[in-house]
Amino acid sequence: MVPMRRSFLMGSVAFCCLGSTLPAQDAEPEGSVYFANGVKVGEVTSSAAIIWTRLTAAPERNIGGRPWPDGAAAVPAGRILGEMQDSVMGAAGEVRVQWWPKGAVGVRSSSGWAAVDPQADFTHAFDLSDLLRSATAYAMIVEGRASGSEEVQCSLSASFRTAPAIQQSSPATFTVVTGQDFTRRDDPQAGHRIYASMGELDPDFFVHTGDVVYHDKPGPLARSQELARYKWNRMYALPLQRAFHARVPAWFLRDDHDVLKNDCWPGQSYGELTWEQGLAVYREQVPTGPRPYRRLRWGKDLEVWFVEGREFRSPNTLADGPDKTIWGGDQMAWFRRTFAASDATFRILISPTPILGPDRSSKRDNHANKAFQHEGDELRAFLAEQDSAFVICGDRHWQYVSEVPDTGLREYSCGPTTNKHAGGFSEKNRSDAHRFLRVAGGFLSASLEYRDDAPRLVMRHHDVAGGIVHEDVHEAR
Repeated sequence: MVPMRRSFLMGSVAFCCLGSTLPAQDAEPEGSVYFANGVKVGEVTSSAAIIWTRLTAAPERNIGGRPWPDGAAAVPAGRILGEMQDSVMGAAGEVRVQWWPKGAVGVRSSSGWAAVDPQADFTHAFDLSDLLRSATAYAMIVEGRASGSEEVQCSLSASFRTAPAIQQSSPATFTVVTGQDFTRRDDPQAGHRIYASMGELDPDFFVHTGDVVYHDKPGPLARSQELARYKWNRMYALPLQRAFHARVPAWFLRDDHDVLKNDCWPGQSYGELTWEQGLAVYREQVPTGPRPYRRLRWGKDLEVWFVEGREFRSPNTLADGPDKTIWGGDQMAWFRRTFAASDATFRILISPTPILGPDRSSKRDNHANKAFQHEGDELRAFLAEQDSAFVICGDRHWQYVSEVPDTGLREYSCGPTTNKHAGGFSEKNRSDAHRFLRVAGGFLSASLEYRDDAPRLVMRHHDVAGGIVHEDVHEAR
């Protein structure tokens, strides 16, 4: 079992000005600003972090707003978005971050005030690059004020831990999810219960493999940039999500549903929402750097690669062959070079979509499908040659462990965020490749642990409540 290092409660995050839900977002005093979307701490390394936030016109989403008509793909005629149910309208103003090592006295760094960007949905991200100490717990305050005001109007507290230096042997735990739909949340008021369950493990970081929101699911269909932003805003005004992201650094990957629509590729559009707009909305809503593929070194024994599966891909309909790609040439070369050169004891590739599978025969947008078999075979052959290499994937709405015969290469599918979201496969279809199969919601945790000073990697599948339903232990070779 994973030891519970710290209780994780929704109330542990101090949001200012959180009152009862308002019937309409224009009921707030003019000039007031709030943090209804909280803060997202992202891409924390041994020396850097990205701090994302957004100023809003109300302290909570507009739960009492007008319901969306069935099949809506635009704001109803005669209405504005702020009147609609669960809307979270942005507000102009400035934000500031202050941070310090926990327990330190008289040591506080400040970003200074910066204006949120109205052209980027009133968001701002602070890049704390080369300003942090390795293996250190930090406390942080994020503050906001309206344009023209010199008074702090809202604030919230947050925290994070930086990664250890490359020479250091240090344990780690991180969690992984996929498939997060607002309409399929399992707590209508608070959000997705899986966040409280993951928080109980006190993970060092978290990975969302994509399908963070669903543009192409009703309630409404997000066929415009305005409604794509609406879906992000309401998701991260949910209390469980806010509390988790203020305490756990995140690495976000993107997949089809949070760019445009199911199985999409560059050049397509979804109603009025263009490919470029879909990418832009994603980038403005998460704490991420300029390059969509990156890696994290966690001390001596762990390195993790996060790859991009949408931005560089060929059309799914293109005939398979050497020129058909999901990753693109530059990303593939980067991955092969850095993965092979790493001296970490355990190396983990995290992909938005499956690489090993098996997947449904009807699918054709990932490396486990025949549509991308050429690149998939090359990637699987490369990974099979590497010692202590593992794959974690999202996208599929079921949990599994699969293994390549003869090589022992394993892929871990994390599972969707709720039981309502599970499906698309049957446990009766278990194949010889499956070492574990469960069609239900849940998450994956990966823990670097030490026994008698020897590192080992423990992969655990959890149900939505956090219970362990499967466990693999990998000793260092």
